[in-house]
This record gives sequence, C-alpha cells and structure tokens, in this order.
Amino acid sequence: MAHLLGGENLTVSYATRTVLDGITLGLEEGDRIGMVGRNGDGKSTLMRLLALRSTPDSGRVTKRGDVNIGYLDQSDVLDADLTVGAAIVGDQADYEWARNPQIREIMGGLVSDVDWHANVHALSGGQKRRVALAKLLIEDHDVIMLDEPTNHLDVEGVAWLSRHLKTRWRANQGAFLVVTHDRWFLDEVCNKTWEIHDGIMDPFEGGYAAYVLARAERDRAASVMEGKRQQLVKKELAWLRRGAPARTAKPKFRIEAANALIADVPAPRDSMALSKMATARQGKDVLDLEHVSLDFLGGDAGQKLFDNITLRLAPGERLGLVGVNGAGKTTLLKLLNGEIQPTSGKVKRGKTVVTAVLTQEVKELDDVKDLRVIEVIEREKRSFNVGGKEFSAGQLVEQLGFTNEKQWTPVRDLSGGERRRLQLLRLLVGEPNVLMLDEPTNDLDTDTLAAVEDVLDGWPGTLVVVSHDRYLLERVTDHQMALLGDGKIRALPRGVDQYLELREGALAGSTITGGGNPVTGASGSSAPAVAGPSEAEKRDARKAKNRIDRQLGKLTQQEEKIHAQMVKSTVDNDFDAMAEQNKKLKTLAEEREALELEWLEALEVLGE
Repeated sequence: MAHLLGGENLTVSYATRTVLDGITLGLEEGDRIGMVGRNGDGKSTLMRLLALRSTPDSGRVTKRGDVNIGYLDQSDVLDADLTVGAAIVGDQADYEWARNPQIREIMGGLVSDVDWHANVHALSGGQKRRVALAKLLIEDHDVIMLDEPTNHLDVEGVAWLSRHLKTRWRANQGAFLVVTHDRWFLDEVCNKTWEIHDGIMDPFEGGYAAYVLARAERDRAASVMEGKRQQLVKKELAWLRRGAPARTAKPKFRIEAANALIADVPAPRDSMALSKMATARQGKDVLDLEHVSLDFLGGDAGQKLFDNITLRLAPGERLGLVGVNGAGKTTLLKLLNGEIQPTSGKVKRGKTVVTAVLTQEVKELDDVKDLRVIEVIEREKRSFNVGGKEFSAGQLVEQLGFTNEKQWTPVRDLSGGERRRLQLLRLLVGEPNVLMLDEPTNDLDTDTLAAVEDVLDGWPGTLVVVSHDRYLLERVTDHQMALLGDGKIRALPRGVDQYLELREGALAGSTITGGGNPVTGASGSSAPAVAGPSEAEKRDARKAKNRIDRQLGKLTQQEEKIHAQMVKSTVDNDFDAMAEQNKKLKTLAEEREALELEWLEALEVLGE
C-alpha cells in the first residue's frame, strides 16, 4: 500500500499540559481509521495537524506531493450569506453537477430535504452540518478527515454515510480518518482504530468491537504485570520487616527500591455503583398514552403530529425511540412528562411516578453555572444511600469521572461532555423512577458512554431513550419503537434494521412487510408475490447449514487455543509470538465472517 501522509514526533502542549507527546504515525492507501479517546485527550488536535490546519510545537507532518486532503471541522465553516446551492457546488450550473451520479447520490443522501435556495444562516445546526458534509464529499479527495461527522445526523443519515464511505473507493484506494463517539459507525466503516490517551497513540487492528477486545487483552496483560509487581511488593515488605538488627545491615539501595514499590501502589478505595441508588417505589401503573392526538404546535387546524396513538409503559420497561427529524420524538417525551397536553385522548400517570428528563441541551445547568460541581450535587443532598450504604456527594460525583480537582471546577468551565455527565448525575440524585433521555450521547466520548451505560444497566426504574446511536439503543433498551412521520408509533421487533427498511421502503414507494402489517407506498397496493425456493434448494441449504455449523465449531476451538497461547506469551513478555498469534486470530476472524454470511444465506433459503 502506498504511503499518503504521516506525522513524525508530533508534540503539542497547552500551558503546563502536554496533549500530544512525540507521536509518530502514518496513513496508507486503504486505511479506514477511527480515532477514539476521552474528551480533551487530543483527537481533534491530532486531526488538525494531519490535515495541515495547524502546526505542532515540535515534529512535522509530511504528505505525498499529489495527495489531496478533505477536512470536516466540528465548527461551522460555511459562509452564512451563501445559499445552500452556492455553498455546496459554487457557481456550477445544475446540469453540470447533476450529470455526475456520485454527486446526485450524495445530494439525495444528505440534503434532499434542505431548501436549495435558503441562506445558510437560516438553517438549523443539523442542516448546516449536512450541507458542509455534502460540500466535502462531492469533492475529489485522496484522504478525508471527519471530526464528529455523525453529530446532528439521524439513524438514516448515519447509515447512509457508512454506506457511502464503504463504497467511495476500492479496497486499496483512498483513506479516511474519523473522530466520532458513534460506536456502531466505527465498527461499520473502520479497519483500524487509533486510541489517543496520555499524550500517546496506541494502534489497533479492526473497528470498535475489535478495539475493545484488544484493549481488554492489553489491560489484562497489564493486570498480570501488576500481579507480579504486587507479589514483589509483598516479598520486599516481608524482607524489610525482619527484625531491626537484620534491617540495619541491608543495603540502602534495596530499602529505597522497596519503598518505591510501596509508594507506587494506589490507595485502596471502595467501588460504588450508581445503579444501586434508591429510586422512588413504582406501582403497577407508570405512564400511559391512550388514543392521544396532538396538533402541530402553531400549525393549521387538522394538522396532526400524533394521530390516535396508544403507548403504555410498564414498571422497569426499557424503551428506545427512533424516528425521522420532526416526527415528534422530543414532543413525545414532553407528553409523557406532562409538559404539554394532548389535543385529544388521555395521559395517565401512576400515583408514585417521579420523572426526570435529560434534554438535548444542557440549559438546566444555566442556573448553576457559577457553582462548582460538588456544590451543585450538595444542593440536592449532602449524603446519598447507594446499595444500603451512605456516601458523600464527593464520593458520588467521582463515580462518573469527576476527580477531586474537577469537583471544584465551576460549571461554566466544564467541557461539553463534562456538563452532560453532571446533568445526568443531577437527575439521578433526585431519585426518579422514570428516566427519559433525549439524545444522551451528545458530547460524550466512548469511555464516558461505557460508564453511563454501566450505570443504566442496573438502574431499576423505567427508561425511555431517544437516540440515533444504534449501539446505545441496543445496549441499554430491551425493545424499540419508531415514529415514521405519519402520526403513528410503530413497534420494531427487529430493531433499528427494521426501521431502516421501513424508511427505505417509504422513500422508494414500495411495500415492505415487517412485524405485522405491510407498509404500502403511494398506490396502497401490496408488492407482487415472489415464488419461494424449491425443495431441492432447501435440501442444499440444509446441508450447507450443517456443514457451516461444524466448521464454526472448529474455528471456535482454534480461537480458544490461540487465546490460551496469547496468555502464556503475555506472561512471558514474548511480543513477537503475540503478534504472530494476533495475525492468526485475524485470519480466523475473516474465515468466520465469510462462513457466517454463508450461514445466513442458507437460513434465508430455509425461511428460518
């Protein structure tokens, strides 16, 4: 693979903090790289350096002379006075760009619902983001760098962007680097992952799932090394404690070495789970919408956002909501929370229900912006009951990543992700039993998302989540429902995949069946019947399925054997062997993927 660009010994410091410390890396043709790390660890800084938009304090970025780099910043970079059309295609006449099928596909995927003649300054944040993305993608670039491209994109937009990036170049051509907290997207499009932390970059093969497994293996290896060190600590302590006469004869350097080992041992502290926080008791009735209709706010009479919908939330239910922009997802939460009343129908609320809503904005913190983090929580309570034990406000805020130093930071100085965490924590200390989250992943990095999900996993109340983050929805909710923009709410037995199929069918005007009644296009007619597979095809498919089951079993045994070898290599610090074993695992993973695809095809023929 040809080298495209790279950085050598890149160092960037702000005040007394070094964000990037001598990082060396490179992009080759065919690289599809996702960059992960905590907020503030330097992901965007590194991307700006590689895009030649800023310069390092030391080190250099080099690129092949003919390489063209496209870069999407997090901030708005469009000329606000331009029309949408001029912002995307410049002075080109419609017939010039419209004859290019790739440009037409990009326009249809991103800006089909945006007024071509509207000024950029009149657009919403999400529309501006899609216009900027469309402008970048219609250009011919060898390398594309995208900083949080999925922000403001709905589920369909994220799925479209993933398909576009996977098919934009051939497998060994072009490259892209993306920073995003959308873990489904990272898994879908990336073949490498860069983790930025503590001023350095650790590379991993594969997308987000492969990265998580590899990082777990790395941490396990570190744990083995820590176990060895702890054993050495115990031996040194025992050695030091053998009577005063013996100790005086021991060399000074040995005593100093033992003390260094002891000093490096972190102070023990009790772990604590917010999921065990007491919640108000729930009765059998929670929240019900019965035959609810709601007119568009400020719209003409007869225009309905919801048309005779019924929704019942059970105690402990975990519901995910997806839908097109403007279909009423946030409004539905407001109905459930009693903030607005329906035009007709009933909203029934259980007597013991205590609700809390995490909104898309963090305006709830405006009234406490001059307070410090710890003071915000102490305003609610000074002590909290978690799992039958009493904890202070300081111990509680530490659970969601606020260190002792951060606890005394004014709210106005917190980053977007930190404000989001504080917003959620403030809701939880109110001990609600119905928690509604509106796009909770905004501004959170992948590690913080994992921590929040860990809290939600064991939270005992009723949970309603509105999100375009497929990974989050599948992780913390038990079932999903969709708002398709037709005033109805629909169950999704097959999850987000079914929602995307329904939307594609609606846009294409075709009929798609899923989870019950068919969804018809403009004609209202059903799709023509298609003949099923023959008995001979079913027999062949059954044989193929049995064969693949046996092969997958053998693959699993081989993988387990290699994992055992990797454990031994880790203990022995044999990194060459680990690299070879990792290569074998990657080959086996590719075989497994091909077999699983063949297995699914066989199941489709069998109708299972």
